[in-house]
Amino acid sequence: MLHVAMKLTRGLLLTLFVMACFGQGTAWAQHSRVTIGTGTSHLDLSPRVSYHVDADGAADATSMFELANSGQFRPLPRAAATFGFRTGAFWLHTRLFNQGNSEQRWLLLLEYSLLDNIDVYMRYPDGRIDHLASGDKLPFSARAIRYRQPNFWLDLPQSTEVELLVRVQSESSMQVPLSIYTFGAFAEMERDVQIGIGLYNGILLALFFYNLVLWLSLRDSSHFWYLCHLAGFGLVLFCLNGLAFEYLWPQSPWLANHAIPLTMCLAQMAMHQFTRVFLQLRESWPLGDKIARGFILFYALVGLVSLWSGYRMPVMLATYAVFPSVLAVLLQSFHCIRLGYLPARLFLAAWTMLLVGTAMYASVSFGLLDKNFLTEFGIQIGSAVEMVLLSYALAYRHADQRVLTELQVREANEQLERSVSRRTSELSSALEQLAEANSRLRESSRRDVLTGLFNRRHFREMFEQMLAHAHETRQPLSLLLIDLDHFKKVNDTFGHLAGDECLRALARSLNDCLAPESALIARFGGEEFVVVLPGAGEDRALEVAERIRRQIGAIPVHFSSRKITMTASIGAFTLPAGHGISPDEVLHLADDALYSAKDAGRDRVCVASLTAS
Repeated sequence: MLHVAMKLTRGLLLTLFVMACFGQGTAWAQHSRVTIGTGTSHLDLSPRVSYHVDADGAADATSMFELANSGQFRPLPRAAATFGFRTGAFWLHTRLFNQGNSEQRWLLLLEYSLLDNIDVYMRYPDGRIDHLASGDKLPFSARAIRYRQPNFWLDLPQSTEVELLVRVQSESSMQVPLSIYTFGAFAEMERDVQIGIGLYNGILLALFFYNLVLWLSLRDSSHFWYLCHLAGFGLVLFCLNGLAFEYLWPQSPWLANHAIPLTMCLAQMAMHQFTRVFLQLRESWPLGDKIARGFILFYALVGLVSLWSGYRMPVMLATYAVFPSVLAVLLQSFHCIRLGYLPARLFLAAWTMLLVGTAMYASVSFGLLDKNFLTEFGIQIGSAVEMVLLSYALAYRHADQRVLTELQVREANEQLERSVSRRTSELSSALEQLAEANSRLRESSRRDVLTGLFNRRHFREMFEQMLAHAHETRQPLSLLLIDLDHFKKVNDTFGHLAGDECLRALARSLNDCLAPESALIARFGGEEFVVVLPGAGEDRALEVAERIRRQIGAIPVHFSSRKITMTASIGAFTLPAGHGISPDEVLHLADDALYSAKDAGRDRVCVASLTAS
């Protein structure tokens, strides 16, 4: 009996379990019904949609209708149709019941642009099944209306329940939010969306051309890479929003798919290159510069691979790399702020907006966050704010560099002024030294090398000037010609060196005797010397000549322990005041007086007179 009771209990439990399961499936089948009321114009189907994953993608619509009706489809997690990157085919099922709404033609919209293959099946109560297909693996013309997101016309008669089965298979992120619109509701929604997209693209274009003008004017590489960043990021969003497929290559599904990873890589490369240049990472943080170059190389390789590989792998790599890329830019910004680089603060504020938006978009792609207005359009909002802030940051950086340049120019000018002043002082000193050297050179050119007295050429120049002055001022002028007696004998007896010493001794004696006089003393040639006494009459000239003669004879010349006694013959001539004759005539008269002294026995003074000539 106990055994029978246990068997009955097990049977009862099994029956209850089957009924519970059937009841749950029936309950969900009832729960998944979407009722379209009389005043309805738009419905989000996600809360009333169940789904099933066909791992190998081989199932057909008939078998999926049976699975859905048997309750084997599951409700969407969190009522959000975002699953991340998944393989296989996703089937979504719901029932649409038009409860008296006069609008029978509805537009089914899949609010994600990057789905590859979409098949829509509608089963009517009479068993008829309508099939529609779209996706970016088909030409753009396959869509019900010309719109950036996949869409289909649904025929929903009044008081009729239509089963809707949607099959989606894609290499991109699996996001399948379903909505239905009346045509009027869709037009209103699209008007608002187009205004937002147009405003966003208008901001990008305005910033692009503004910075293009700045780059052409300033030739600053920061503006160039900012332009590349603007263009790359704008093109990425143009592709992600489905606008590139709609307007640029509507007949090329290949481009529609491969443009996504390629533009993502180009935008990331431009972003990191702009970061390198703006933050001056090569100088401020070499390690951060290497990290940025590593990301640039990574995205370049992924972009090249995307041209020959499938869609999924490069898109997943580029999307996964967004997170470490965000972290790298933040670290680089914080490091430059810590170093005191003020423009990095604006840079960080700008990038924070974009990076948050980009991270949210990537999180939706991986199914980490639900798809809503903020996560769907956060990247546009963040990037618009980021572009404006970055443009301001560039202007601030340019102003900061201009101030720094002005300071550097001022310091350079001050340093140049100091250098010029120093060089001028050095040049003045050099010029003074040169003038002194020239003066010494001129003086040496006027002097006799042996005796240090003026030479004959300088004497001639000065004598002519003194004669002219004496004539103009009507003053007398006397000239003495002095010749050492028997000088050849001195050279022959004691040698030429002894003769040179005798000439130097005579020069010293002349300087000593004539120190009180304003006389011109010169070596006239050989052992002859000449003295000009301006303002001296004949008596004064004779007195001076005798003093010279006596001193020459009184002071012997010492040379090699020998004493050499010298005598001198002197011829004198005095030009009376007011008389004007040539220098040669004066010299000739003095020379005649010198020869008279020699003929009279030497060691004497003879005076020539003007009348005697």
